[in-house]
Amino acid sequence: MKNWRVTALLGLLFWASLSLAGEPTANEPVRHIVVFKYKTGSTEQQIQQVTNAFRALKDKIPGILSFEYGVNNSPEGLDQGFSHIYQLTFVDAAARDSYLPHPKHTEFGELLAELGILESVFVVDYAINP
Repeated sequence: MKNWRVTALLGLLFWASLSLAGEPTANEPVRHIVVFKYKTGSTEQQIQQVTNAFRALKDKIPGILSFEYGVNNSPEGLDQGFSHIYQLTFVDAAARDSYLPHPKHTEFGELLAELGILESVFVVDYAINP
């Protein structure tokens, strides 16, 4: 009987840890943060072309609630050269998961490759928890 209680408690702790770790539930919006480090010599016109194409995805792919964009202005000096931040908010994780292989997202990736101005990129996603 004691082993059953321990097993049940461990199971509950496991599921609770997934929830606390930010695993999205079906109805939680998801933020998709993309941060670019552009190559030296990238022009403002090229960067604006990327930004415009990224912004346009909101109207081309279902499930995107919002698009935000900004340029790093932190005085801390911890940006490691990453300068341009793009944030998409999705209705939920399923919308984000549909966005990733979407043909319009693929076209955006092709534009990035064609321009050849990205030095590096990192992406983080998280569920918005009240």
